[in-house]
This record gives sequence, C-alpha cells and structure tokens, in this order.
Amino acid sequence: MSGGLQLDEIVARLGGVLQGDGSLLVSQVGSLLSAGVGQIAFIASAKYREQLQRTRAAAVIVPPQFADDTLLPRIVHPNPYAYYARVVALLNPAAQGRPGVHPGAVVHSPLPASVSVGENAVVGEDVRIGENVTLYPGCVLGDGVCVGDDSVLYANVVVYDRCVIGRRAIIHAGAVIGADGFGFAREGERWIKIPQIGRVVIGDDVEIGANTSIDRAALDDTVIGDGVKLDNQIQVAHNVSIGDHTAMAGCVGIAGSARIGRRCTVGGAGMISGHLEIADDVHVSAGTLVAKSLSRPGAYTGIFPLAPHQEWLHNAAQIKRLAKLAERVAELEKKLELMGKTS
Repeated sequence: MSGGLQLDEIVARLGGVLQGDGSLLVSQVGSLLSAGVGQIAFIASAKYREQLQRTRAAAVIVPPQFADDTLLPRIVHPNPYAYYARVVALLNPAAQGRPGVHPGAVVHSPLPASVSVGENAVVGEDVRIGENVTLYPGCVLGDGVCVGDDSVLYANVVVYDRCVIGRRAIIHAGAVIGADGFGFAREGERWIKIPQIGRVVIGDDVEIGANTSIDRAALDDTVIGDGVKLDNQIQVAHNVSIGDHTAMAGCVGIAGSARIGRRCTVGGAGMISGHLEIADDVHVSAGTLVAKSLSRPGAYTGIFPLAPHQEWLHNAAQIKRLAKLAERVAELEKKLELMGKTS
C-alpha cells in the first residue's frame, strides 16, 4: 500500500491496544535492527529486548509485558508475531491477477469471467474452477480437476486428473499434485506397476511450497486437511492423510498410508514412515525419523548429536554393544536374585 496506514487505522482493523501517537503513518514493516522512518517492527521474545531499546523503527508491536520498555508509539497485543503477519498483509496486499485467458493458453472447459489464466497454461476437460482463481503461466490442470474460489496456482504447477483443491489455496511454482504413488508388486526379478486410481483432495486455506509433490492414492484419496501449510520440496506419498492446520518445514518426507493428526508440526527434513498414525498436537523436531505410531501429543526428537567424526565412530561402536551389555546385566540380576534366595 503506497500511502501507508495510520496506527489508529491499523488498530481499528486488527484490534490491539494503541499507546502513543495514533496519527503516525507507517508504510512498511521491518525488523528491530533494520527498520527506519515510516516502518513498524515487532518484538515477541525477551532475547530481543536490547534491540527494542536501540531500534530506529517509527513504531513497534509489543506483547503486554514489554509495553513499558519503549517510549515509541506502539500497538500492544498478546500475540505480536501473528499481529505483525496481519500488518504485513495490510501494507503489502497480494497482486491480483487480471481476469481473462491469455491467447497462448489452451482451455477445454468453461471458466468464470473472474478467472485469470496465464500464457501456456492448459486447462483440461470437465474442469471446474471457482471465482477469482489465478493460474500463472505454464500451469496444467488435468481433466476433471476442481479448484475452489480465490485460489492461486503459480507458474508450472501441475494438477493431475480428478484432483480437488479447496478455496483460497496458494500453490507455489513447480508443485505437482496427483502424480502416481510409488506402487509396485514384485514378480520374480521384475516390478509390476500398480495403477494408482485414487485422487488428491486438498481442503480450504492450504499453502503448498515450491516443488512439493503430493501423490495420488492407490485406491481412495490422499487427503490434505483445511489450513495445512507445507513448505518447499516436501514429499507426501500415496494414501497419506494430514489433519487440519498441520504445518511442515522443507524437505519433510512422508511414506505411504501415514495418518497425521491435526495441529501437528514437523521440522525440516523430518521423515515419517508409512502405515503409522500420529495423534493430534504432535511436534516432531527437525531431522527426526518417526518409525512408529505416536499416540500422545507432545514434542518428539530423535537426532543423534553431532560430534567430530572419530568421536562419532567411537560412540556408534558403543551403541552396537548395548544389546550385549543389556543381556549381561539381565544375567547378573538373575544370579543376584538366586543368591538372595539361597542366602
């Protein structure tokens, strides 16, 4: 927004408590360290209190416990990070696609007049697209695809036949929705392909990162719930189900038929084995391998600590000996028990 907004206008739209000059105009956001004239910053953690004292921002968003730590005009809110996210959106509204179909696009289905279709995009037969959808150049929608209102598919997104995308989806460049799941049956020395005849069904308000792949199901549906956020280069295998409002960072891999609950998080490069279930509100640390079902909410970490290579080799050798050590301890316990009975 080129003209910016006054602080009192922001509070009128987003709530919070204004302290200081409400007529102050802010045109952009910035960090505590980099913000300057006309910019608003935020603080959410005590470790940045020193930066709050030194910031040159015009205004700040603070939680109640830091409201008296600055004399700058400020908006007080219990969740300053989420409030900041909304301010960013106010000051930087998403660019709207221009309605209409580019002459270089190939379209085989009727579209609402509000839809924008870019150059070299392809829309198959029997496709249903809602209002205000934007397809950037090179997008491909297979036959029978459904895309809900206000969704945005960036360049070169591919959606295979019959897959369903909900409303207000954001799918970043190069994502592939509905490719065949990795299904093969062994026959002697050969692999026989199992046709993947299911779909991918994506809920409302989902964001999918660049080059992420979500495979179609073998029989039923691969399901991505409402509000799910997937980062770049994530692999979601066939028949997986991800519950509402779960978020996953880059390079996560999920094997087939895993069931993941609601409001879960998975850190970068986390791996989830197939055919297991993860409860609601489970939080998996980055780099962790989940090889069994998790039935209780909470945080889980399975990362062997980094060490110099020779030390790591030594520790790994000791781990290999743990099974034999456990057996020896069990034998000693039995002997001690027998000695106690005979004494």
